Amino acid sequence: MEENKVEHSYDESDIQVLEGLEAVRKRPGMYIGTTSARGLHHLVWEIVDNSIDEALAGFCNEIKVILEKGDIVKVIDNGRGMPTGKHAKTGKSTVETILTVLHAGGKFGGGGYKVSGGLHGVGASVVNALSEWLEVHVHREGHIYYQRFEKGGVPVSDLKIIGDCDDTGTIVSFKADPLIFNETTVYDYDTLNQRIRELAFLNKGLKLILEDHRNEPYKKNEYHYEGGIKEYVAYLNRNKTAIHEEIIYVEDEIDDIKVEVGMQYNDGYQPNIYSFCNNINTHEGGTHEEGFRLALTRVINNYAKNNNFLKKDEESLNGDDCREGLTAIISVKHPDPQY
Repeated sequence: MEENKVEHSYDESDIQVLEGLEAVRKRPGMYIGTTSARGLHHLVWEIVDNSIDEALAGFCNEIKVILEKGDIVKVIDNGRGMPTGKHAKTGKSTVETILTVLHAGGKFGGGGYKVSGGLHGVGASVVNALSEWLEVHVHREGHIYYQRFEKGGVPVSDLKIIGDCDDTGTIVSFKADPLIFNETTVYDYDTLNQRIRELAFLNKGLKLILEDHRNEPYKKNEYHYEGGIKEYVAYLNRNKTAIHEEIIYVEDEIDDIKVEVGMQYNDGYQPNIYSFCNNINTHEGGTHEEGFRLALTRVINNYAKNNNFLKKDEESLNGDDCREGLTAIISVKHPDPQY
């Protein structure tokens, strides 16, 4: 070990303090996972997730995502609009605080949101940090507020009123920084479309619109499912023969935890079970999915024995038997999830 020592000082001067959003630009992978195409698209979801939070709180019923020329992303919602007053802790407007201070938002126990979506929860400030520029328009209390940031989240000016309005909502536009995303800054429409459709299924009654204005003719997809995950199951089974026409659907809420389950058997052999927590696909399962599997097996066995389809002393059906040909969606909205 002695011979492997690095001859270098280690004192006060070696401790680096990164101010504001510098840390995000220095190590972007820590905040969005990767700076590849997947990380690029993650920027969109961080902004969309904020709008979804407004929908989950009951204040937003439409979200629009527009791809503009130059791969500029614009996300529009009709929620309450970001708070615009001065924030007591930062001394800046709350809009600027949300967009420039890490982990500032309504998701951390301040009472803003009971349930919030998103996997990382790093939010708009990280998007701002990794953008060449970002602009925000807030429609709130009869005014249109505006602020622009450049070069990784540096405010060009303070938040200001630029007009009047009779609606509410937030519009965020940004251009990903090619210095950070040197692999690609081009968004894939199909990737965005697939996730937008999934979010519409998982949030019944919410309208989500995706538009691509980069090339003519423009593309547009609009999703609005009043049936939520029931329609998701029907969509997944669209090319299969269902054994029972009616899709089984149950929902309940206990201790602020909302659970929805939709399921239908088809004549195939492979089960297709998808579980979600706060709109995130939990590929590796979890207690919500395991609980569903165990309960399904128990209920089917109890029914079979109580109706003499199985003898009381006969061996029970196993889990694989009960899930054969099953398409199921399990969606949990949890105030304090652990991934």
